[in-house]
Amino acid sequence: MTPPLVHDTAYEWKAVTILALGFGLMGLDRWLLAPMFPFMMKDLDLSYQDLGLLIGVLGLAWGVFSITMGRVSDRVGRRKVLIPAAIAFSCLSGLSGLATGLISLMLIRTVMGVAEGSFCPTSVAAAGEASHPRRRGLNQGLQQSAFPLFGLGLAPIIATQLMDVLPSWHYVFFLSAVPGLILAWFMYKVIREPGTGVQGGLPAAPAAGATLSWKELLRRRNLLLAVASILCAMTGIFVVGAMVPNYLTDYLKLTPQQMGLVVSAIGIGGFFGEFGVPGISDFIGRRAAAFLAFVGAALALYAFIRTDASPWALFGVLLVVSFFCFGLLALMTGPIATEAAPPGMVASAIGTVSGLGEIFGGGVAPVVAGYIAQHHGIQYTLYLALGGIAIGLAVSLFLKETAPRKVEAGVRAQAS
Repeated sequence: MTPPLVHDTAYEWKAVTILALGFGLMGLDRWLLAPMFPFMMKDLDLSYQDLGLLIGVLGLAWGVFSITMGRVSDRVGRRKVLIPAAIAFSCLSGLSGLATGLISLMLIRTVMGVAEGSFCPTSVAAAGEASHPRRRGLNQGLQQSAFPLFGLGLAPIIATQLMDVLPSWHYVFFLSAVPGLILAWFMYKVIREPGTGVQGGLPAAPAAGATLSWKELLRRRNLLLAVASILCAMTGIFVVGAMVPNYLTDYLKLTPQQMGLVVSAIGIGGFFGEFGVPGISDFIGRRAAAFLAFVGAALALYAFIRTDASPWALFGVLLVVSFFCFGLLALMTGPIATEAAPPGMVASAIGTVSGLGEIFGGGVAPVVAGYIAQHHGIQYTLYLALGGIAIGLAVSLFLKETAPRKVEAGVRAQAS
């Protein structure tokens, strides 16, 4: 008789911690461009439209490779994707310091999007597989929470402060490569492949040669609704993340240091939101958490648009916007996508949700925002973000409940 599987709690916390740090450094490398852009514009003769393009090409590449490499990692394993991807995006961030103009920056950021898109679904799937089912939302949220903390919370502060001590913005990019290379070694030592049987309450990856059906994946209602929802949430937060630094310095006339303080609210709020919203959804349900988060994000972003050049007031309102928007990203790509996945297709499901969301919300929306900023005024880009969030609010009403606590409670109520 086969003994019951024992959940490895020690590995759960080690894996979630390592994967969270990896996601955080990926966020830092991705979003370092935005606070550096006011310094780069003059040196490289760049415009607002170029900023939208640079944010957008990375998002498009991320999206395509989230979809394709999520499927690959379901077939070949997590480690073979995670470790090379971490090395690649770290090196490419450093290489950004050698860029001489728009074309070289676009090439570097496109390849960076390939590496980061490969890392994203694989790491979220690995965190889910390491987790106990009742902690899945919390753990996948914790794992993703380092992305806004490092990328949008610490990066603006680090970048603007380093500019006071380093010769130029080039050196900021050079230094950004080092932590990721160190972390890749820790991943090599710690992260395991999914075992046989069940991990984190999820079916293990199928045997080699087994067929993974996209048709079966796309039949899942919650998966399609998660794609639509994350597209709306990404339109909100990625337009804000890309355009707010220049909005603050050029439209509201804040100093670079004040801008760095205000923009850090995106990362700090996002850090708490990425585990707060999915963590709460473990108790109140996925659908209720999604709806309430969209309502909170819409109200807070409207308040940000109406706030004048007061750094601390802007910081507080932007923190709330980020809490809810990033919480939605973690909820959709984490527990909702994971629980909607067919057996053996967890990373494929996560990659599909994050990938399609990235292509349109993270790729197309910043390009549109760049056009709006260049031709109509940067202040109007915030209404594009608000419109995306408002549409997401309506979409979230149609989600089917899948949180284990809520499902089990429903089954017990029907049985009694």
